[in-house]
Amino acid sequence: MPVAAKEIKFGTDGWRGIIGDDFTFDRLTLVAPIATRVLLETYGDTVNNKKIIVGYDRRFMAETFAEKTAAAVMAAGFDVMLADSYASTPAFSWAVKHHNALGALVITASHNPGDYLGLKVKGAFGGSVPPEVTQKIEGLLQSESLAATTQGTLQKFQPWANYCENLRQKVDISQICDRINAGKLTVFVDVMHGAAAGGMAQILGVPVQEINSDRDPLFEGGAPEPLPRYLSKLFSQIRSHRRSQASDALAVGFVFDGDGDRIAAVDGQGNFLSSQILIPILIEHLAARRGLTGEIVRTVSGSDLISLVAQMYNLPIYETPVGYKYIADRMLASNVLLGGEESGGIGYADYIPERDGLLSALYVLEAIAQSGLDLSELYSSLQAKTNFHSAYDRIDLPLASMDVRSRLLQQLQTQPLKEIAGKQVVDCISIDGYKFRLADNSWLMIRFSGTEPVLRLYCEAADLEQVHQTLAWAKEWAA
Repeated sequence: MPVAAKEIKFGTDGWRGIIGDDFTFDRLTLVAPIATRVLLETYGDTVNNKKIIVGYDRRFMAETFAEKTAAAVMAAGFDVMLADSYASTPAFSWAVKHHNALGALVITASHNPGDYLGLKVKGAFGGSVPPEVTQKIEGLLQSESLAATTQGTLQKFQPWANYCENLRQKVDISQICDRINAGKLTVFVDVMHGAAAGGMAQILGVPVQEINSDRDPLFEGGAPEPLPRYLSKLFSQIRSHRRSQASDALAVGFVFDGDGDRIAAVDGQGNFLSSQILIPILIEHLAARRGLTGEIVRTVSGSDLISLVAQMYNLPIYETPVGYKYIADRMLASNVLLGGEESGGIGYADYIPERDGLLSALYVLEAIAQSGLDLSELYSSLQAKTNFHSAYDRIDLPLASMDVRSRLLQQLQTQPLKEIAGKQVVDCISIDGYKFRLADNSWLMIRFSGTEPVLRLYCEAADLEQVHQTLAWAKEWAA
């Protein structure tokens, strides 16, 4: 048994580990050829070639890890298209479809802190492979590697140009750019030192105010995750800009995670907007202004506003467990207009079954340009139309041990909660964790990490005070 095969496990979207400890050249060059063999077995009949895309983000030594990956895959007899620069993960997923490749191996650790790196495996359909594929990869790590009789070829390619051109076709670029050029709309972009750097400027072809665009593998000591605690520069710049502009001038800020597949936004007043707010805005834009139809896919942790706006436009709703892989599976099987998760991953019809932060930003820009309204006004309008006002928050609560996790899980299974924070439980959904609907129509969701002693708590209620009260109750219950 290869020593390097121990403890290599694929999570929700790929294999990740600490650089130099879990994630090493030896371990990566063990996994990569096996992953390509599984891709060939799974998708070979659909593309009739052995072409593999290899891409990378801006993390420490990411390009070197990509080169090592390319060499290992070539030695296994596969033809490699190696990116000549970093790019967002969705750009590499799109490259798979554009080049009719067998799949992609993307060197990235997404939103994890700077000491992590990882590997995402994409299938021939242009999205993350399902769990049964990664499980097969894990299973083959125990076997001896097979030497190829003929070495594959290597070709470099530029990952941005075709990807950006494809996204331009999705929206009315001229209308967006006209507003920007006329000084009626200013676009701020916080790329968090990640792989989306330069992307919006390339797509739009007009100036944007990009923040944190330099390469910093340590991410200023934080993590490239679109959360308010990492966005002080963006908040400050938008609020300062607002004070200096005419009252009718609009501004918007976008935030992309480390590999550019997730998004959050900031409105013209400097308020943070998670995808719980962006998804309803996007549903209305696609249905009302673009006249599009199709199913709306939401995870069980999604805001109730998502369903209310979908119902307003007679769009069917499908609910999945948490994780974009479930949304992608549904997109492959049904006529889906939009699929989104509360952590910022949103995907669309007439595209690949992949979340894409830059495409989401373009649709939001189009909604602003066509409506002439700030994001906060678009959100307020939806609240008024649905007569639904709410606040949302989520916390990840570390537990003392996996034994504590097991005890809490058993308690939920054998002693169902009847009351939470003084409110009666009226319903419980258990497709992923436990989502408790309360008598005042607020909800609390309790999920456990599958690999570590962490409790994930989600809550939506009428206002932030009630949200925090409910989350505080949940923390006390867990203790």
